[in-house]
Amino acid sequence: MTKFASDVDAANALAGAYKNLKAEISKIVIGQEEVVRQVLTAIFCQGHSLLVGVPGLAKTLLVQTIATSLDLQFKRIQFTPDLMPSDIVGAETMDKERNFKFVRGPVFANIVLADEINRTPPKTQAALLESMQEYAVTIAGQRYELPKPFFVLATQNPIEQEGTYPLPEAQLDRFMFNILLTYPSIQDEVTVVKNTTSDEVKTVNKVLNAEEISYFQHLVRRVPVPDNVIEYAVNLANKTRPGVNGSSSVSKDYLEWGAGPRASQYLVLGAKCNALLNGKYSPDIEDVRAVAKPVLRHRIVRNFKAEAEGISVDDLITKLI
Repeated sequence: MTKFASDVDAANALAGAYKNLKAEISKIVIGQEEVVRQVLTAIFCQGHSLLVGVPGLAKTLLVQTIATSLDLQFKRIQFTPDLMPSDIVGAETMDKERNFKFVRGPVFANIVLADEINRTPPKTQAALLESMQEYAVTIAGQRYELPKPFFVLATQNPIEQEGTYPLPEAQLDRFMFNILLTYPSIQDEVTVVKNTTSDEVKTVNKVLNAEEISYFQHLVRRVPVPDNVIEYAVNLANKTRPGVNGSSSVSKDYLEWGAGPRASQYLVLGAKCNALLNGKYSPDIEDVRAVAKPVLRHRIVRNFKAEAEGISVDDLITKLI
């Protein structure tokens, strides 16, 4: 790994690496620039992401491509109603000498794609969410550390809710970002069709490795933040809480529940990383606003009035900002 003379040099290197990453990922994933930026921001902030979008929007391809460009080990888990916790974290088995041996599950990877996480029962969801929080799993009283960096990207299908187990609010709170995938533009879709119906195979080059990513994750946390930016982030989270001192009229009228302290932490962390990716050395209020929607989207709960009037969560966040 390259040794940097100062954090300023490292910050410049991260901004340059981000440009290279965008270029490599765009060879395979057409459009979705904001989604790519948010996923990379979460990785550099040591956070996990929830990806929400209808089938066929290249969610799996996106994560595979990012893992390849970052030279990280990638595993995919397809969540089903009969999936057990041991199918994710691993289990102890008996070998031919009649000794117990731990067989590692697919969670032992750098990037784990939890496909359709709301298809599996709560006990299996909890097994994954515990590893997300602890960066380790415990089997038969023995603790096993997960490889670092470790990042979980879980997907949900917003249009089919029959036979699903929605994640409780407390478990949703463990995800740094809730990232929405929308349909591509007509021009992007034309390019997708051209690329995927030809015989040409495009190669993604490795831009960073695990050691460099870990270094940049620590760099993000060392970024200095002015007090007014931290106060803005905390006040923004506080505005979402109906019935508390400092809450806004929007939350009193349209929200049942607001964001907790994790939202304030992730707003500041996300703003730090957003500043570095933009070539700045310290975040301002605009950087907090840039990450507000993915941070707050899954942390606030609309009341009946908001649902009846057809006001979306994003509309409410825009009003709060």
